[in-house]
Amino acid sequence: MGAWAGSKAEFIRMGKPTENDHIEGVNGRLREEGLNAQAFFSLAEARRVVEAWRQDYNTVRPPSSLVGMSP
Repeated sequence: MGAWAGSKAEFIRMGKPTENDHIEGVNGRLREEGLNAQAFFSLAEARRVVEAWRQDYNTVRPPSSLVGMSP
């Protein structure tokens, strides 16, 4: 069984982004730094840019909650 076995989906209420603030923060950074920063001419190009951003975000940047220290 997978990691999600026995879990159920829950949805945040409309207009209540603070109910899921971590994800809202990641989505905001992705939009500001990756999506709004340039125009895309194809879906493939957008996928490449988003994947490069995701790799950088998950591997290069230290978590802000650790104040720049590595985990």
